[in-house]
Amino acid sequence: MNVQQVMETVIQDSYGDQRLSATGDVLVAGEAGTKVTGIVTTYMATVDVIRQAHAIGANLIITHEPSFYTGADQLDWVQQDPVYEAKRKLIEECGMAIWRYHDYMHMAQPDRMYTGLIKELGWESRQVDYPYPWIYEMDALKLRDLAEELKQKLHMDVIQIVGNPDMTCSRIGILVGGGSLGLGKESMPMELMREQNLDVMICGEITEWTLCAYVNDAAMLGLNKAMLVIGHERSEEWGMKHMADWLQPLVGEIPVHFLDAKEPFLYL
Repeated sequence: MNVQQVMETVIQDSYGDQRLSATGDVLVAGEAGTKVTGIVTTYMATVDVIRQAHAIGANLIITHEPSFYTGADQLDWVQQDPVYEAKRKLIEECGMAIWRYHDYMHMAQPDRMYTGLIKELGWESRQVDYPYPWIYEMDALKLRDLAEELKQKLHMDVIQIVGNPDMTCSRIGILVGGGSLGLGKESMPMELMREQNLDVMICGEITEWTLCAYVNDAAMLGLNKAMLVIGHERSEEWGMKHMADWLQPLVGEIPVHFLDAKEPFLYL
């Protein structure tokens, strides 16, 4: 298979014969006609991921997020930038093709990013019947214990908490990636907490004056509300991890590997 055939196979498996008229799911590096020797799935094609992919013989990286620092991988502003030039040179030296698989992944039914996260957490049986994979019902537990479970299963050292760590919770919401920003409607996460009577929202990215402020005020008022912030990368890496499992049968003998892009932060 060449790069174009792999891309078409993934899109067909995700979204059938439908095609989006506008999408960020584009080939950002490499040539569509290149024969694929190995595939890496990852949250982001960082410099380390590119190096590791090359070392294991892969020449196609399927990344969920952009490679060149803006949402649409725009290159007009980045010409002659030393970071961009060095990364582009590395990609070319490694003979690497990079394809972004984002919109079609989220448009799949169910959303494959959530499917991967919930599989990693082992929460499949806890999902509530709801149009989107956002709501989960747990046996009652303390917020601090829920945080510890997430830290263990998602390999995290630090989780940000808003609310009382000793509060009891059972009804949990999850908004991965940028979902907790509202994505076009700032009030959406707060409305979801209210309408679904959620005790806790697990978030990817946050805006501190929206959901964070809402939950903080609720806690100060003595209401049983909290949020756990795990970050964009930790909330979405697992969809790409488990993509390697369902992708392998679709591409036959081409080796498929997952590489963890890892959190971009160090904690002092």
